[in-house]
Amino acid sequence: MAVLVAALARLFRRGSAGLGTALRREAMGGPCGRGRLRTEVLRKGLQRGVVLSAGSFLVYEAHKLISGFAEVHASFKVEDVIEQADYLYGSGETEKLYRLLVQHKNSDDAELLWRLARSSRDLAQLGSTSAEEKRQLTYDSLEYAKKALEKNESNFAAHKWYGICLSDVGDYEGIKTKIGNAVVIKEHFQRAIELNPKDATTIHLIGIWCYSFAEMPWYQRKIAATLFATPPTSTFQEALRYFHMAEEADPNFYSKNLLFLGKTYLKLNNKKMALLWLSKAKEYPAQTEEDKQVQKEALELLNSI
Repeated sequence: MAVLVAALARLFRRGSAGLGTALRREAMGGPCGRGRLRTEVLRKGLQRGVVLSAGSFLVYEAHKLISGFAEVHASFKVEDVIEQADYLYGSGETEKLYRLLVQHKNSDDAELLWRLARSSRDLAQLGSTSAEEKRQLTYDSLEYAKKALEKNESNFAAHKWYGICLSDVGDYEGIKTKIGNAVVIKEHFQRAIELNPKDATTIHLIGIWCYSFAEMPWYQRKIAATLFATPPTSTFQEALRYFHMAEEADPNFYSKNLLFLGKTYLKLNNKKMALLWLSKAKEYPAQTEEDKQVQKEALELLNSI
C-alpha cells in the first residue's frame, strides 16, 4: 500500500502528475510540483480543448484585480469559470486557481466541483501549506469530489478524483482504513475508465493499485484478511497489463509509467524488457522534479541489473 500511497501523492502534484505529472507536469509535480496533469492540460489543450486567448486572459485578469476574487456575479457563466480555471491549472497557478474555484463550493455543477477537489488537493501538497491546513484541505477535497459524483455519476473525472482523494484521507486514518478503502478506490478508477477508456492516467493508477497489492507485505495482508471475507489481491502480470494499456492509450505520457513497466518486468524476472523500459524512463525529458526522481531511480535500477 505504501507504493500506492506514494504514487497517488506524487501523481498529482508535481511542480511541473500525478494522477501531476501525468497528471502532476501529474504529477503532483513531485509531491509539491505541478504535475503531469497540468502539463497534460497545456499539451493536449485539456479535455475540454479550451485555452484562453490573450484577450480572454486580459479580461480575466482585469476582473480579478477589480473583484479581488470576490463573489462571482450571477451573470458569470459556468463555462467561463471552467475556462479560467483550466488556464490557471495549465499555468501552475495553484493558489489563484483555488481562490477562484472555492467561491463555487456550493455549486451544483460536477465539472466545477471535481476541479475544486483537484485544486484543494494540489494546494494541500504545497510545501508552504501548514500541516493543519493540509489535513483540512485533504478532507475538503474528498467532500468536493463526493458532491461532484452526487451531481453527475457519469462524470469520469469525478470518479477518478474521488478515488484519489479517498486514498489521501486514508493517510490520516491509518493503514487499516486505507486497506479497507482500497476496493472502493479501485471501483471508482474502473468506473472512470468505463466512462473514458482513453484516460491514460486512470489506467496507470489501476496499475499502481495492482502493483501495490502484488507486493503487499505479510502484515498488511493479515490486516486485509480481517477486513474482507475475500481480501483483494493482484499480480504483477495484472499490473503490467494496465501499465501497457496506459502506454497504448497515450504513448510516453508519463515518466513514472515507463519506470513501473521496467520495475514490473524486474519483478517478473524479465531483464531484457526491464532494461528496455528502464532505459526509456532514464532518457525521459525531465520537466518536473518527479521526472528527475524517476531518472535517478531508473539509473539505480539499471546499474543493479
